[in-house]
Amino acid sequence: MADLLEKIKNWKFPWKEIAMGGEDDNLTQLAPDLPDSQQALVRKQMQTCLEAKGGEVSARSRAAQLGQAYLNLNETGRIRFLNILIDDFATDQIRVDEALKAYQSAQDAETRQTGENELRRALEPARMKLLRQFNALPQGVKFLVDLRADVMKMSKKDSRLKVLERDLKDLLISWFDVGFLELRRLTWSSPASVLEKITEYEAVHSITSWNDLKNRLARDRRLFAFFHPNMPDEPLIFVEVALVNGMSDNVQELLDEDAPLLDPDEADTAIFYSISNAQAGLAGISFGNFLIKKVVAHISKDMPNLKNFATLSPIPGFTKWLDQTLAEGDSTLLNPKERNALKKASGQKGPKGGLKHLLETASWKDDPQAADALKEPLMRLCARYLMDAKRKGTRPLDPVAHFHLSNGARMERINWMGDISKKGMAQSAGMMINYLYKLKDIERNHELYSLDGKISASSQVKALKKG
Repeated sequence: MADLLEKIKNWKFPWKEIAMGGEDDNLTQLAPDLPDSQQALVRKQMQTCLEAKGGEVSARSRAAQLGQAYLNLNETGRIRFLNILIDDFATDQIRVDEALKAYQSAQDAETRQTGENELRRALEPARMKLLRQFNALPQGVKFLVDLRADVMKMSKKDSRLKVLERDLKDLLISWFDVGFLELRRLTWSSPASVLEKITEYEAVHSITSWNDLKNRLARDRRLFAFFHPNMPDEPLIFVEVALVNGMSDNVQELLDEDAPLLDPDEADTAIFYSISNAQAGLAGISFGNFLIKKVVAHISKDMPNLKNFATLSPIPGFTKWLDQTLAEGDSTLLNPKERNALKKASGQKGPKGGLKHLLETASWKDDPQAADALKEPLMRLCARYLMDAKRKGTRPLDPVAHFHLSNGARMERINWMGDISKKGMAQSAGMMINYLYKLKDIERNHELYSLDGKISASSQVKALKKG
């Protein structure tokens, strides 16, 4: 919450000027926690916004004043502010009952259609009209995106806010249709403000310096992002691509700033090594699959020398799953050969002994005997996790696997010691996976996965799982 509040403080909304001359200057004097004695002022301003008296300038001024009041509150005040919105500006139940009665009593198709339209309008809570008014303000859409992120966090303290979160999601879904989005390639010449946001929003492999960022924008690299017309300086989601020969198996090597640059015309493979959602308030509004497909289409058209499109992806849930599986005492985890190797390397017995003991040793990757003993069982168990561990029926437990499989990719290769960073070791015992996007198979793989939950996997991954 603190990071979001700090970000909000730094927003450069030109709302104060727009709000000047509003009808209720008392809103500027609200206490940060919005005590009971001041809540009537907020309620009155919300009602005034809905009445929409005066012209466009007056409407913008009222909305700006209300938004600025919200921004000036602390967390307690914001929760109280939003509960006013929920309680006092909900669906008009009397109007709904009347519209439903009219629809049910309709005697012909035309009257029924009229009744259906009225029922649809009646079911929409009054607060939706109020929220739409922010769309007319500079950065108003960005305000609503971050408002939803704010509400999602605060709803953990006050579950009543979940109804508002759903309202905001419905509103944003209608505004963030993929048809409205612009695919833009970012380079070292792109605005510094946008590049700073890329550095801030990178969620897979942190960007540690300007030199690191410059390396990711070099001639053998590509970075593409989706933007919305009403948020032209805010990336929504972005993907980082490396142009290489062969399929990369180690992210540290891929991001090595001292590695020689490759002539893009000599590359045969595009590696998607990082995909980051930049706006927490757009969670659950999916356009990542469209980004991958658009980037593949763009790059393949621009660079016909590229023959392969693949990822170098993290496996974020593996060690958590393995810990839970070990705790359950699954006797099928290890075969006798693996048990013996782990016993020699650790001095411990059984899957809860040797395997767990070595994994809890921070430096095991630097111990050849320990690494050799762990490699075979961990790679096999990782393949088992990726292909067999499920949530919600047929959906893989691993979120990255679900994302790429639903986009039509194939599990191609699991890479030992693919990410030896602290994060990589903690979440996947250092392993990474390549998902292959084979252009002629993408649609078929997508359909088989979406309809039947069928996972497309290479013979290497299938063989690993069997052991």
